[in-house]
Amino acid sequence: MSKTANWNYPTSIRFGVGRIRELPELCQSVGMQRPLLVTDRGLAGAPITTAALDSLKAAGLGAALFSELKPNPVGANLEAGLAAYHAGKHDGVVAFGGGSGLDMGKLIAFMSGQSRPVWDFEDIGDWWTRADPKGIAPIIAVPTTAGTGSEVGRAGILTDERTHTKRIIFHPLMMPKIVISDPALSVGMPAFITAGTGMDAFSHCLEAYCAPGFHPMAEGIAVEGMRLVQQSLVRAVKTPDDLDARADMLAAAAMGATAFQKGLGGMHALAHPIGALYDSHHGMTNAVLMPYILKFNRCVIEERITRLAAWLGLANPGFDSFLELVMQLRRDSGVPHSLAEMKVTDEHAALVAKMAVVDPSAGGNPRELTEADCAKLFDDALHGRL
Repeated sequence: MSKTANWNYPTSIRFGVGRIRELPELCQSVGMQRPLLVTDRGLAGAPITTAALDSLKAAGLGAALFSELKPNPVGANLEAGLAAYHAGKHDGVVAFGGGSGLDMGKLIAFMSGQSRPVWDFEDIGDWWTRADPKGIAPIIAVPTTAGTGSEVGRAGILTDERTHTKRIIFHPLMMPKIVISDPALSVGMPAFITAGTGMDAFSHCLEAYCAPGFHPMAEGIAVEGMRLVQQSLVRAVKTPDDLDARADMLAAAAMGATAFQKGLGGMHALAHPIGALYDSHHGMTNAVLMPYILKFNRCVIEERITRLAAWLGLANPGFDSFLELVMQLRRDSGVPHSLAEMKVTDEHAALVAKMAVVDPSAGGNPRELTEADCAKLFDDALHGRL
């Protein structure tokens, strides 16, 4: 079966190999004549990026590139991006790449016509209503990794260097108008990034599935997203040019980000401060934390994990067989067992716990998290005590 389709949930998604060719036409369809292509430094000179930029210019569009951003983007990166956007008189953004490029592209488009500082639009209460909707430029998102799902999200994560805190900036119109999900663009991902981003997609689905509250649509999407990761992550890591596996992982990433409107949990609550303080890869940090958080939550999620294990076709479906699936996925895709193997130390242990317990994701954990719980979870994951 050909894995090619047009989807309109949660936004318009052009899915399939080779669909990056449609980029110039799609830019024009949303009113862009001078798009700013935003990506990270690592992708700036990559053939897929150069080809995309060349195609825009060949179509007569006044395209330019911005790539001055850190793996965990900070406020100064946004300021530089906005300066480039206005200097080039751009009228829209092509957000291109992994989570950092996608988030930064969305944030530049969002902030391009705002008069208040970005921190005034943090995802707190109704702060998003402070924004001028007419000042939000159109966005086309092109994911090149399969993990964050930022291409179908209405928010961007930005690190506040003053407090070393990752903040979620939210507005409904930050949702890209069109997404191009082309599996061929992810073929060049290194194994480490393929594994980390893939496990990030799995963590989004898993935490959304386990979060309290009633949202059966999100849960259904999350369950199928996990099945796709189970089926295809290791293939994508070990056989990088397997386009069917890459397609499954791209779909799973978008599904995870669609599902987690129901909530996230302890994995992300801890991963956010760890990433901000140690500059660790977000998806890989979630992957390392996953079994420790699962065991902590076991007493309140065992019944639903048993249902999940049955859906995934595990022998003797239950919590233990699902935990073993997680451990096997980690082993087979090269995920470290401990945070120490990612060069995380205990230097900021107390601060991680303080930050984790007030992280917005903490409220979605199925079991209440205390600062002491977060401190122990961090210490266990640091030293590999499962």
